Amino acid sequence: MKIEKKLIKELVENLKEFNLTELEYQDGTTKIKVSRSLKSIDTPKTSAVVSQNKTVLKNSENVEGIRVKSPIIGTAYLAPEPGAKKFVEIGDKVKKGQTVMIVEAMKTMNHVPSTGDGEVKEILVVDGQPVEFGQTLILLK
Repeated sequence: MKIEKKLIKELVENLKEFNLTELEYQDGTTKIKVSRSLKSIDTPKTSAVVSQNKTVLKNSENVEGIRVKSPIIGTAYLAPEPGAKKFVEIGDKVKKGQTVMIVEAMKTMNHVPSTGDGEVKEILVVDGQPVEFGQTLILLK
């Protein structure tokens, strides 16, 4: 299978132009899905998945550190309520078990605990962003 780099670049440009977090394109059995999560408001991080009934390509950073992943599908919230102080900021030191964000699913607020001790290196989602099961939310160093 030939990877259509030009098409992927065009889809990523559409993400930026229309301020989208995810875009999916399908042509027959080939499916291309591009998405981005924001480290901060200014710096988007993009990734692409190309599949032909299975994942073939995934652009992601191979950064070392402790990954705090979403335990469920839902909506990520960085603070306990709108306007409140965030659970963690980049540079904060966290302990294993400390709540780092909430993932809401079916009107239930699920606290996401840190999976280890460390310093918050990156927050890979924005407040109110939909997240998938197993998606990395925070990277600790």
